[in-house]
Amino acid sequence: MLGTVHSSHTSPVFVGRSAELAALGQGLSRANAGEPGALVVGGEAGVGKTRLIREFLGRATTEGAVVALGGCVEIGADALPYHPVSTALRSLRRQLGAELDAAVAGQEGELARLLPELGEMDPGRSEADGRARLFELTVRLLERLAADRTLVLVLEDLHWADRSTRELLSYLLRALTDSRLLIVATYRADDLHRRHPLRPALAEYERLRTVTRVELPRFDRTEVRSQLAAIRGEAPAEQILDRVFERSEGNAFFVEELACSILEGSPGGISDSLRDLLLVRVETLPDEVQRVVRIAAEGGSEVEFALLATVTGLTEDALIETLRTAVGAAVLQPCDEGESFRFRHALMREAVAGDLLPGERSRLNRRYAEALEADPTLVRAEERAGRLAGYWFGARDPARALPAVIAAAATARLRHAFAEQHQLLERALELWDDAPEELRGQAIRRGIEDGLCPAVSPDMPGDFVGLLAAITVAARLATERERALALCKRALRMLEGAPSWAAWFWLERYQLMRDLCRSDGWEEISNAQKLMQGLPPSVVHADVLTQAAHWHAVHRPDLTATETAKQAVELCRITGAEISGITAQQTLAWRIMDSGDIEAGLELARAACDRDLEPGNAQRLLRGYGNLSTALHGIGRYTEAVETGEEGSGLADRHGLPDTASFIDSNLAESLIQLGRWDDADDVLARALGRRGASIRTRGQIAELRAELALARGAYDEARHHLEESDTWTTGSYPEPQHTLAVARVAIALAAADGRILDVRSLLEAAIGEAVPLGHQRYGWPLLYEAAAEEARARGHAAAEPGRKAAVERIREAMRGQPRFVPLWDAQALMTEAELLTAEGRDATAHWTRAVAAAESLQAPVPAATARLRLAQALIAEGGAASREAAGELLRQAEAVARELGAVPLTAEITTLAGRARIPLHRADGDATPPPEPARALGLTARERDVLRLVAAGRSNRRIAEELFISPKTASVHVSNILAKLNASGRGEAAAIAHRLGVFGE
Repeated sequence: MLGTVHSSHTSPVFVGRSAELAALGQGLSRANAGEPGALVVGGEAGVGKTRLIREFLGRATTEGAVVALGGCVEIGADALPYHPVSTALRSLRRQLGAELDAAVAGQEGELARLLPELGEMDPGRSEADGRARLFELTVRLLERLAADRTLVLVLEDLHWADRSTRELLSYLLRALTDSRLLIVATYRADDLHRRHPLRPALAEYERLRTVTRVELPRFDRTEVRSQLAAIRGEAPAEQILDRVFERSEGNAFFVEELACSILEGSPGGISDSLRDLLLVRVETLPDEVQRVVRIAAEGGSEVEFALLATVTGLTEDALIETLRTAVGAAVLQPCDEGESFRFRHALMREAVAGDLLPGERSRLNRRYAEALEADPTLVRAEERAGRLAGYWFGARDPARALPAVIAAAATARLRHAFAEQHQLLERALELWDDAPEELRGQAIRRGIEDGLCPAVSPDMPGDFVGLLAAITVAARLATERERALALCKRALRMLEGAPSWAAWFWLERYQLMRDLCRSDGWEEISNAQKLMQGLPPSVVHADVLTQAAHWHAVHRPDLTATETAKQAVELCRITGAEISGITAQQTLAWRIMDSGDIEAGLELARAACDRDLEPGNAQRLLRGYGNLSTALHGIGRYTEAVETGEEGSGLADRHGLPDTASFIDSNLAESLIQLGRWDDADDVLARALGRRGASIRTRGQIAELRAELALARGAYDEARHHLEESDTWTTGSYPEPQHTLAVARVAIALAAADGRILDVRSLLEAAIGEAVPLGHQRYGWPLLYEAAAEEARARGHAAAEPGRKAAVERIREAMRGQPRFVPLWDAQALMTEAELLTAEGRDATAHWTRAVAAAESLQAPVPAATARLRLAQALIAEGGAASREAAGELLRQAEAVARELGAVPLTAEITTLAGRARIPLHRADGDATPPPEPARALGLTARERDVLRLVAAGRSNRRIAEELFISPKTASVHVSNILAKLNASGRGEAAAIAHRLGVFGE
């Protein structure tokens, strides 16, 4: 509309910024080459960020890039989530038209949350899984659009960004791969106070390889000279240059303002106050133009022409002329082809708005609100609720503001902008007491109808409790768990006469306390159950029973868990609680399997996964794939577990559920490890960690598995590092046996590798307490086997002997009553008992023979190779040519498996035993050759081997000298040489190394 109006107060020549332009140009070049990236440009207000970006975009467009620009808004940011992204996508749709529509085909209902022009938002998707899917679909859309062309996405003024925009940007920066996309974001550095939410986000961005941060400095004196010359059309006098440079301090915007005042003959005594400086240009405008400018300042960062016309009361022609003057004076500038207007610089708008009287501001906000209520089409659909809420709140009218704020909160929830919904509902809480009582319930009920909190509807009370429930859910989803917990406590104090709603809040508290690691959740679950006793069936009751069954299955998987799961499944069916019913069915499936009916349990678990995927059930249903995968893993069906995990992970990725996909991948990797596909497991774990949405719990489980892989490969330091990562959540105040038992097994193996047998025993005791927790045999058997194997390996160590008998009996005691009806568990039990016999010095040949047969029937190569090694060891001790020949064949089979896997510790054990027994393994040419004796491999001379033998037997230097007919001094020299060659700190460690490596055959 006013596109032909230009300001003479801005420099027509782009001044300086060569280094910054070069950095932007390099980012564009990388994007052109298919390497997506981002540049974050920071600088103080008025330093020239916008001018730099405009210059760069002009050059990018010349090179054929498609440019999309979106800016954050200062006013009502909480009510306008994703505003800059929506604006940029709208620009792309105008430019690409049918191509963008084709790229979003089939996902219009989801992406309409960002771009309402695509159609109606899909209301079915629930809470966090819908938000994750929205982020993932946004990534895919941009990747499709940037597949064959360079796309530059600009997001300005991040210092005003709502939290949802910041989180979406973080997701984009981490998730984008293999596309020609460049993201450029700007922020005002001087607005970032110590607790500004953008500060940690910027620190996070800087850690990413693909992100470059650019800081824009002020102009130096030479650059200010160039800028003034371009504005004035001639070189400035030195006196003017000195004055402008001193007052502006190199800030490009202030230079323009000062130049303007000089050109217009303003008095030389311009106030040092920044506000006064910014207001100088406005105060020189005609009165009517000043009035429109002041009205525009209170309308927000950008005000639509039609809305401004309504609020000002001017005719279209009169408003155009008024705006023409403001634009010509470089106060306002047109946007969106003249359909809306904004201040040329946000600093000027702040100054103008700050100059308004309090009563004047509230009256202007009322006029904006009334105009928007009378004609909702004056603003875009996605902004309507938020803008109206902001205007009524600014009008200081609680009766009108409360329903508007609640309506805006409902809209924010439908867009999965939970942080913004939370802030709006907190504002509703602030307004509640001042609003008329009859309007409160009406506002809440209307909000429920609009989708304020589907997790609570349709029985949500239309009163203060309903508001607390909505804020609690919003705060939890926004990860403001402390605030959500405080609201739960407040609500529970009010709900003595409402058991159903009290139970609902106890369930919310249960989830929050577990997330905050302040409880295992039993107090919350039991209180909810007590409240529901004697009440008729309801969705809340079904949820309570579902969570109670799950709690028992995880912590105390006994008959109570089974019965509660059955009741939960039935109650979910009766009440129509389909989402909770999925979880209840999966829990019951676990319990049926643990009772011994494996096939019936698997059938039920598969049935839970076979339902049609819908927006509302995707997260629960796909987690069922992860649960089914781990159930198959637990009974040794590793191939089926991998197939299930791969299918579930792919579906979760396609449905935009990164945390669920990573959870499934962690279970998938666990089975790949057992199958001996260690490289594949590495890839899957890396993929799981690479997803932005992986939760802390999932990352902890991934750390467990990486520790297990490192341990199997002999990378002990790496294993310790990953174990420490996992310990941050698996061994807290309220641990779960499924994690503590798995972590303890790795910790025991690491302690044994260090020769700390006493620590092995204490770790086992701490892990199992009185007994292995019932129902956790899939974790208990590997743990008991590891402890038994270390007792067998430590036989003969002086430090291990005093408590050996008690340790062996403790393991046997823990074995009693543990289920063995699954072939995997039976094989693990046989191997554990055989290790205990070995630790006692008894003949274990028969037990190891049975264990080998059982292990060879499994799908796991490592247990079979280990059992063959142990049987070979028993046969060698037995003696005889036939036993020796059988042992050789077993060792060759075990060594081939261990070598192919890269299982360094297992390979070393096999090689050491073969060398000690003089049994040939293999040579490259196929001819057998005996491996070197372990003592020779260590570089020990014959005399040093004799000395080491006596050191290991506990002899002093004097006794060694007597037995070998040498002097004590010579014996001392030999001992010193031995310690150096073994890198041992003392005689005891040298003896332990000799025993562990089997240096001596006897």
